[in-house]
Amino acid sequence: MSLNTCRELFHDVGRGLSTGNISLGRMLRMVRIVGLSLTFLVLPLSPLAAQEFKVIETLKGHKGPINCVVFSSDGKTLVTGGANTVKLWDLRTAKTLATFEGHTAGIHAVAISPDGKVLASGSLDKSVKLWDVETGSELYTLRRHTGPVYPVTFSPDGKTLASAGDDRTIIVWDAKTGKELVTLKGHTSSIYSLAYSPDGKTLTSGSLDKSIRSWDPATGKEQATLKGHTECVYAVTYSPDGKTLASASWDHTVKLWDTVTGKEQATFKGHSSMVYAVAFSPDGKTLASGSGYDGPNEIKLWVVKTGKELATLKGHPDGDVSCSLAYSPDGKILASSEWDDTVMLWDVKPGT
Repeated sequence: MSLNTCRELFHDVGRGLSTGNISLGRMLRMVRIVGLSLTFLVLPLSPLAAQEFKVIETLKGHKGPINCVVFSSDGKTLVTGGANTVKLWDLRTAKTLATFEGHTAGIHAVAISPDGKVLASGSLDKSVKLWDVETGSELYTLRRHTGPVYPVTFSPDGKTLASAGDDRTIIVWDAKTGKELVTLKGHTSSIYSLAYSPDGKTLTSGSLDKSIRSWDPATGKEQATLKGHTECVYAVTYSPDGKTLASASWDHTVKLWDTVTGKEQATFKGHSSMVYAVAFSPDGKTLASGSGYDGPNEIKLWVVKTGKELATLKGHPDGDVSCSLAYSPDGKILASSEWDDTVMLWDVKPGT
């Protein structure tokens, strides 16, 4: 074989391995065909090229679709909401620590206070409930919404709780007393997602009206309206440094927004079905998004800086929806919930 032919082969093999278009096995077969020695081709692969993301645990116990998952701040427990119950899981044993019952319809959202002492749940029964984690007792039932409650979220300091839903309103509550503090109005259709900025000074919402709105949660004043999606904005979340907002939409895309200017930074295209969930890794370098319903059920991992797709995770059956995604505080585990009544825990440690 000529020197130029060898160079072309190595170029093609290297490009194939880096992009994932050629497997190590295929590369070895190519080398055998041309009769080359293998010793000088055994090169270390990059962590991303060699990485495999595997399901390390599957949690079962809910009798119905699981719409939401969230980790405790210490990463030792996971909270899930499905059917009419909220469950608290011990991640070391994968067993249920407690089950919270009281809602009369499906639970669409759960949140846990930063200190891990209080759970909040939002339900299709139009109520928000606060629970004592240690005793399992119900602390308050908040009944100001006139329609199903979709998102609930605690402020970073744990002092307030925000909820929203089908009635197109956002209510900010005193998390300690259950008192209504302020009501935010502006969306023209159902509100499916809420997220506090890391500093707690901004509350952002995503709606069926295709818009994203940012609010001052203390005064109720609307700060900005972001438009760019062509369908429902089902999920919003902030990067850990608060500089970027990610949104997931039924238009099959994920968008990144500059939180200072409100300008769209990037659009991630790759899903071929409605995107229902989005989550930043704790270091802010990776973004996870989940889709389904009108197409394949997929979870995709993206490099935030470049928009490059790292991996597509498939474990839940097609026809279901990746309803919720959450990273563990150390970034080693990604939890996904689905309509198939299960929660999957994925090993996403870098370099594994």
